[in-house]
Amino acid sequence: MPWMPRALLACALVLSTPALAGDIAAGREAARQCMACHGLDGLARQPDAGNLAGQTEIYLREQLKAYRSGKRRHPQMNVIAQGLSDEQIEDLAAWYSAIEIEVRMPE
Repeated sequence: MPWMPRALLACALVLSTPALAGDIAAGREAARQCMACHGLDGLARQPDAGNLAGQTEIYLREQLKAYRSGKRRHPQMNVIAQGLSDEQIEDLAAWYSAIEIEVRMPE
């Protein structure tokens, strides 16, 4: 079966990915510094800030690391991310990804 090698590779990648170790409670506490723009609930308060609620941990973690390294540029986020440890990034990603959002399609 031609799909079998790809399916096995996909399973191997999923199983070999390290478990995300973010602490949701610590992330909620750390998110207090994010409230002015992103809200504690992850819904943006500023027009140039993104909604973080319900994003995946992987996405949030990678974007924060990109801001920290300067790979992704934003005047405020680059400065804020510089002060975040890997553990704080994991915690923030755990917190914002744990927030459940509801989506309603327009009629």
